Amino acid sequence: MKIFLITIALLGVGVFGIAIKLWAKKDGKFAGTCASQNPHLNKEGEACGYCGKLPENCENK
Repeated sequence: MKIFLITIALLGVGVFGIAIKLWAKKDGKFAGTCASQNPHLNKEGEACGYCGKLPENCENK
């Protein structure tokens, strides 16, 4: 039971932290989540697998 309560508390802290970040950001959007903007994930300059944007088409470089 003790581990269950600790797990619930830690999950609650995580959800609370994400909620604070969404509340503080303009329009509630995470910045720079497109994989094509991350040079560690996109070494060959390919299009993002999720949104299809190329690195040169991204807003935040």
